[in-house]
Amino acid sequence: MRFVLCLFAMLACGPALAADVVGVLLLHGKNPGSPQNPGLQSIRTKLEHEGMKLRVPDMPWSANRYVDGDWAKAMDEIAGHLAALKRDGATKLVLAGHSIGAAGALSYAATRGGADALVMLAPGHVPYYYYTAAQSGPNVAVRASIDEARGLVAAGQGDTRRDFKDNNQGQALTVRLTAKQYLSYWDPDSDAEMSRMAPKLAPGIPVLLMIGDKDPLVRVARSYIFEKLPPNPKHSYVDMPGTHVSILQAARDDIAAWIKQALAP
Repeated sequence: MRFVLCLFAMLACGPALAADVVGVLLLHGKNPGSPQNPGLQSIRTKLEHEGMKLRVPDMPWSANRYVDGDWAKAMDEIAGHLAALKRDGATKLVLAGHSIGAAGALSYAATRGGADALVMLAPGHVPYYYYTAAQSGPNVAVRASIDEARGLVAAGQGDTRRDFKDNNQGQALTVRLTAKQYLSYWDPDSDAEMSRMAPKLAPGIPVLLMIGDKDPLVRVARSYIFEKLPPNPKHSYVDMPGTHVSILQAARDDIAAWIKQALAP
């Protein structure tokens, strides 16, 4: 009789819903960034221990590839990695990134969707400030490169490949790209600019933004990015002791806890 009752209940109510499988795409920072960053690997170990599926790919801005193609190519690669997580059984997708990886995660979520939550760790790559804060230091050369690339595009020479300038946490770098490719990353009006992408994010996507108190962007990160996001009660802004890189090790437990809370019904 008990078996009959249980069978009736199963037929009446249907099968129990399986728990969601969380897939996390974790994007590293800019050159010299790479998937082998110890902080990212620490986060990966923690999240995998919590039962999440992880992909930590080598992105076009890594030390190995710096820089490979335009911003749209990076977005296409993100799409491919998210699709791979789905094929691996993930039913909820989290886009997480460090530095320019945070900018890439935000840009993808804002322009293409497909993410259930977004984690931005020490967000970096700031075309707006590269251009407007160009009174001294590496930004002077970056602003000149942006103007040069804009001039080449206006003159119909957007596919011209040149050496252009970058500023990565105060370090002057040189990147060889076409003018169009360069502007897709460094123009303040591009999809790589976080202050432009934040208001375009779908309101239903919760965001965790974590930044160290010694990070150069900490003074403006809240107004520059976080306060431009559409309101969501699950958003969380955390500033914590640490630098642009050191917070990765310290943040792993908080990241795991937040993802669980953000994806809860």
